[in-house]
Amino acid sequence: MKILLTGSNGLLGSRLVNKLANSQHHLVATSRTALQNDIQKNVEFRTLDITDGPAVNRLINEVKPDVIVHAAAMTQVDECELNKIDCWNTNVTATRFIVDAARETVSRIIFISTDFVFDGQHGPYREEDETNPVNYYGSSKVGAEKAVMESGLDWAIVRTVLVVGTTADGQRQNLLSWVKEKLERGEAIRVVDDQVRTPTFVDDLADGVVLVLEKNASGIYHIAGKDTLTPFQMAVKAAKFLQLDSSLIQKADANTFTQAALRPPTTGFIIDKARRELSYDPHSFSHVLAKVFGRELQPE
Repeated sequence: MKILLTGSNGLLGSRLVNKLANSQHHLVATSRTALQNDIQKNVEFRTLDITDGPAVNRLINEVKPDVIVHAAAMTQVDECELNKIDCWNTNVTATRFIVDAARETVSRIIFISTDFVFDGQHGPYREEDETNPVNYYGSSKVGAEKAVMESGLDWAIVRTVLVVGTTADGQRQNLLSWVKEKLERGEAIRVVDDQVRTPTFVDDLADGVVLVLEKNASGIYHIAGKDTLTPFQMAVKAAKFLQLDSSLIQKADANTFTQAALRPPTTGFIIDKARRELSYDPHSFSHVLAKVFGRELQPE
């Protein structure tokens, strides 16, 4: 199978490159800048700006992929709120370019989406729950989802929640790496305790995408972690796991922070469908900490 991947330098994209390089598939990995992974067997790298419609059309018609895994996106929530045109162009218009080209090659599409398509009033969410985003990032992902669903192609949408993990270059920061860095410096931090999520280990997410790919699954799938936690609870668990001073972590409400974009209060996903149809089985948050920080899991 020939697979075209967008966003190959992202946290998820880099994991997918590694996993698919060791499969029977041929992967064409694309990103706007040079590939940051080591070039591997069965992987071909091509530069691609997904907001350049003619370039998208040319590449997809040249490659003629069986499947397009569209992982590239503008994901910084506040940046999306402040730069709405860039957000829409990257997340929606670019997805439409991909869909239009995929119609010509009759390629299947797997689109990566987010829990921020929901308003957070009634979480955790199932796949069939109604979307109602509270910020522009979420609105752009709803728009992109609609473009995929109305494409007339074979499609799957993989939604996920608060992805954590490390990249090969160690450059991208997420909640866990930020907590570790601050506490190792002895700095006090404030972390919200009035938002609820099901944090997702990036390797679990990548495994879920591969399961959707290889099982030829169609429709919407919620791929997330198995534990429901607030960011404050995640930070405290990380501090204790690393044997750092958890007293430096202070509870905060979201309204104490000045942020351009609203966040949905309670999201998180019910992953029964993915468990049942894909045999998806994510790690516990304790195991995620051990894997992210490269340490042995401590007894409870």
